Amino acid sequence: MQDNKILLNNSEAAAYLGVTEGTMMVWRSTGRYQIPFIKVGRLVRYRLNDLNNFLDSRTQTKTA
Repeated sequence: MQDNKILLNNSEAAAYLGVTEGTMMVWRSTGRYQIPFIKVGRLVRYRLNDLNNFLDSRTQTKTA
């Protein structure tokens, strides 16, 4: 299945990124990181492809 078709809930997305569910909620509500999400009623879903793009954008090659 293509990554853009795979949807993760808040808990799964948090585990995938190695952060808490609360962190995901804060990032979503404050806009600290622009990770796209899908709202269906009260449900929040993240595309796996968007999470991978976020990780790629945070990749560093040196420390300073």
